[in-house]
Amino acid sequence: MSGIEQKQVIADEAGMRLDRWFKVHFPGLGFGHLQKLLRTGQVRVDGKRAETNTRLANGQIVRIPPLGIELPADDKKNAKPKSTKLVESDRAAIEGMMLYEDSQVMVLNKPAGLAVQGGSGLKRHLDGMLDAFTDKKGNKPRLVHRLDRETSGIILVAKTRLAAQELTKSFRHRNTRKIYWAMLAGVPKPKQGRISTYLARDEGEERMKVARHGEDSAQHAVSIYSVFEQSAQKLSWVTLKPVTGRTHQLRAHAAHIGHPIIGDDKYFNIENWELPGGIQNRLHLLARRIVIPHPSGHGMIDVSAPLPPHMQQTWNLLGFDTTDYDPDTDEPDEDLAKR
Repeated sequence: MSGIEQKQVIADEAGMRLDRWFKVHFPGLGFGHLQKLLRTGQVRVDGKRAETNTRLANGQIVRIPPLGIELPADDKKNAKPKSTKLVESDRAAIEGMMLYEDSQVMVLNKPAGLAVQGGSGLKRHLDGMLDAFTDKKGNKPRLVHRLDRETSGIILVAKTRLAAQELTKSFRHRNTRKIYWAMLAGVPKPKQGRISTYLARDEGEERMKVARHGEDSAQHAVSIYSVFEQSAQKLSWVTLKPVTGRTHQLRAHAAHIGHPIIGDDKYFNIENWELPGGIQNRLHLLARRIVIPHPSGHGMIDVSAPLPPHMQQTWNLLGFDTTDYDPDTDEPDEDLAKR
């Protein structure tokens, strides 16, 4: 990209954070690079300086300086069209992930290892695969939230702009119940609890760190957890609920309390800890369930995802049975989130 570009925020991007907006439009732009452009005033919103957490409004103009990166995600002019065979393959793959669908919403079960959005060196990702569902008017289903590449489970997709707006509002106003299952090293004490910290990007690293209030880019993050089952004092099946929605929040919080998630290559921080035999060294984190108001204004969407194969193998090895879990009684106590 060369020269300065002025790009208008569209209606279904209203309320989106500026850093996420850049991630959608320019996935090859690193977070640190964006921060530098903002600090030096090269990126502006309606002519004014902005920060990574600036919330955008419909119709605002974002000033984009030369970024020095490859083709933006939304630049279709020079992009090679996908072959019919690849489009059919992407459609079949998405249909294989489908847990729920109606005229406005898809709920998918994303496999571990599939990136949600593009980035450096990534040729296949969920956002790109959704191109296969673009209609004759050019409308493409939209992601309304993200999961880490190695996290499996529930991801919500809006099929219309209005649905995207309404679902985004529900996330922003915390009218959404998101439940995760994880296998942790050790057993947290107490067995139900609230984790409250500030998180910030660890400079030069693709991970988050626990930060102090007031530290540059630090954001408050709250999670609640509940231990459902354990294997001696070695491992525990834990239900997690992110009250806020920060990058890597659950992974960073689990490590912070001394019980990192099994298979987490970024946050597992226990020295000389040995993985029990038969358990794969892959991230044991599942976006298990989502409960969110339907964008039509009528009823709720309530969908759960099964364990991915590597986690099911671990559950089988430890003798844990998912049918023993009752979501009405075994999910974290919501009152913990209010403390």
